[in-house]
Amino acid sequence: MTELLRELQHVLGGEQAWVVGGAVRDGLLGRPTDDYDIAVAGDPRRHARALARALGGSSFPLSEQFGGWRVVGDHTSWHVDLIPLRDGDLKSDLGARDYTVNAMARPLAGGEIVDLFGGRRDLDAGVLRMVSAQALRDDPVRTLRGIRFAHELGMSLEAQTARALRAQASGLERVAGERVFAELVRIVAGAEPVRGLLLLEEHGVAEWVLPELTAMRGVEQNVFHLLDVHDHTLAVLEEVVRLQTAPGSGPLGRHGAEVVTLLAEPLADGLSRGDAMRFAALLHDVAKPQTRAVRDDGRVTFFDHDVKGAELAASVLRRLRTSEKLVSYVASLTRHHLRLGYMVHEGPLTRRAAWRYMQLTAPYAAETTILTVADRLATRGRNSEQAIAAHLDLAEEMLDLVLARRAVAEPPPLVRGDQLARELGIEPGPTLGRLLAQLAEDVYAGDITSPEQALRRARQLLSGA
Repeated sequence: MTELLRELQHVLGGEQAWVVGGAVRDGLLGRPTDDYDIAVAGDPRRHARALARALGGSSFPLSEQFGGWRVVGDHTSWHVDLIPLRDGDLKSDLGARDYTVNAMARPLAGGEIVDLFGGRRDLDAGVLRMVSAQALRDDPVRTLRGIRFAHELGMSLEAQTARALRAQASGLERVAGERVFAELVRIVAGAEPVRGLLLLEEHGVAEWVLPELTAMRGVEQNVFHLLDVHDHTLAVLEEVVRLQTAPGSGPLGRHGAEVVTLLAEPLADGLSRGDAMRFAALLHDVAKPQTRAVRDDGRVTFFDHDVKGAELAASVLRRLRTSEKLVSYVASLTRHHLRLGYMVHEGPLTRRAAWRYMQLTAPYAAETTILTVADRLATRGRNSEQAIAAHLDLAEEMLDLVLARRAVAEPPPLVRGDQLARELGIEPGPTLGRLLAQLAEDVYAGDITSPEQALRRARQLLSGA
């Protein structure tokens, strides 16, 4: 028994309580856990506050309807949910749970596992079986959770349970977006996300969770693609996962290790930059179904799918109630995922072109570049090998500059905005902003190196010379 549970037992003072749900399941599987559900016969509020005081954590109510309370450790990852025993009876409590592998209990004070519904047998057999269809109707998020459990634990869905998931999945429309996201992110940011997403589709849950993904199925592309939009999207996701974990000898060559480190940095909503990029991979072509057109010569086009895709990606994430930082990140990567590909055809990379790219994609120039690599690697069709080689060459050049700039503090401007306004006799506003932006580009390009040159250049720009 962990120190955490020993302290909880002390706080309860002999009052009946059981460890229930996932902690029991994970214990039998030998999986570590820092997430405990405790069913208590007494007052969860009082016990939660006492436990928080004892361990230096914080407590807050989980649900007014069910009376649960959560205790979280300050600056640690563990949490304990204290939930009142349903109807004051352990059998009723376990009978209302979702799946048999989660409907086991172990007395907090020690003793044999209480397993009334065959959870241990199903766990040994690798079968996910619902306790009852009513449990899925009571809380439709359990349909999504069932897919997540099957995916994470490598279990197969029992036939009647699979039918019930499909039948009850439409109830997810009534579930708060943040609860849906909490389950979806476990699939997308977890191991083998493509397999998990295909499982969602196979059992009719994806159309209620991420209908934008199912809408991509069967949307054929041009001759540069062998895959439809749906399968290409999943291939891009697989490439992002590969780039997250690729050693120095991966597709990005000398930048591989730096990219792995960058993508491991935290971003938002408990996600690393790389895990957040997985959502960008999923949504980067989200507008292709609505922008598809066929020209008179038979060529398939998707004009403006980057612009409209950024808007649609933002709406998807807002529906899921994610943070605005994650919205901004995914929308930005979606909006600019074509830009580096265009630059392949513009000739050798100049510092001016690199500067404009970095300004356009700021503050996510590195991640945008990495996503374009994943997108290009997943694009197989006419001339794909040559296109991939050219794109990787340019991406490495761009990353040389982007990562170098990211590693150092931004140098101060040669001339501050207030100084420039005073010297030129202009007011702060759009004109001053454009002058400062152009001067910054000129400095990066190496064309001006002193305040005097900057003022002279500004006067030329202002006069139209």
